[in-house]
Amino acid sequence: MSLCDTVLLRPYGEHIIMATPAQLGYRMPAEWEPHQATWLSWPHKESSWPGKFEQIEPVYARMVAALATSETVHINACDDDLAARARAHLEEAGATGDIRLHDFYTNDAWCRDHGAIFVVKEEGMRGDPSSFILHPSSLAATDWEYNAWGGKYPPSDLDNQIPARMAEYLNVPRFKGEMVLEGGSIDVNGQGLLLTSEQCLLNPNRNPELSREQIEARLRAFLGVQKILWLGEGIIGDDTDGHVDDISRFVAADTILTAVEDDPQDENYPILQENLRRLQLMTGLDGRPLRILSLPMPPPVVYEGQRLPASYANFYIANRIVLVPFYSHPNDQRAAAIIQACFPERRVVGIDCTDIIWGLGAWHCLTQQVPAV
Repeated sequence: MSLCDTVLLRPYGEHIIMATPAQLGYRMPAEWEPHQATWLSWPHKESSWPGKFEQIEPVYARMVAALATSETVHINACDDDLAARARAHLEEAGATGDIRLHDFYTNDAWCRDHGAIFVVKEEGMRGDPSSFILHPSSLAATDWEYNAWGGKYPPSDLDNQIPARMAEYLNVPRFKGEMVLEGGSIDVNGQGLLLTSEQCLLNPNRNPELSREQIEARLRAFLGVQKILWLGEGIIGDDTDGHVDDISRFVAADTILTAVEDDPQDENYPILQENLRRLQLMTGLDGRPLRILSLPMPPPVVYEGQRLPASYANFYIANRIVLVPFYSHPNDQRAAAIIQACFPERRVVGIDCTDIIWGLGAWHCLTQQVPAV
């Protein structure tokens, strides 16, 4: 299927049309743009946190409680038993607000990567008038293939169905992206720039049949971006093969906050220095250099002899708060102050992630925003 032969799936039927989301005026908004909700998947796979699972749900519930002060929270909760367990933990955490549990089955909890990636279209945006009848919605879901980070943790069949369930519940169009893509592997500024890493998107365990140029073309076509910015490798311990949300994040249209390791003896030092060098050479659509800010790294977090991908860059920007992973170290406050300065109108909420990171992800990995339209 070519980029022009885009499959649009709607809750009430299927259409084949000669247009891409970008051609219809859709774009992926920046994370700091208004949300109607945050979408999550309640943790239930004990092997994702071997030996620590009983500590995970209470901390996860604290995350939900914080998010619910900011916006509606949707949670994939599989069946009645899991939903009951979730409600008990949420009550204990003091969670109030609009929290909606859905009986959508998942394999794991990492909704950033298996959830739909949403795009929006403002009124008056360009679009083929003959196709607009099929695209009346200002919100649409893009549905990419998900293979559990290169087939590392099968099965992923239930996770791969979640974008369709989300789109059906929200009653919005759904576009099939026709390649493997995880939400944590990309970050956008909402104005045409997309940041990603070579280690992940060019990895043969994702889309071996696609070239860099073909991958870029598909990102442009489905997410409405114009320029792809490539970092190199991800941090040590990251089993996702270099997700960008552990490394560098847009915090404004022209500004990227990037993790930098201070210790030259640390394994992450050369990796993050190379990414910093690349960032300093990058320009926006106007040809001007981007503004690059540094974010410290926590000290190595090691459990059972395994170094974990602990990073402050895995924060999540909600409507009223910014949820930041903490690691019981003085750098927590340094990182929080830097992030707070980037979002002065939001409240930084730091929650200890020392147990959560044993699952090899943190707050951004667990969350997926639904833009407001």
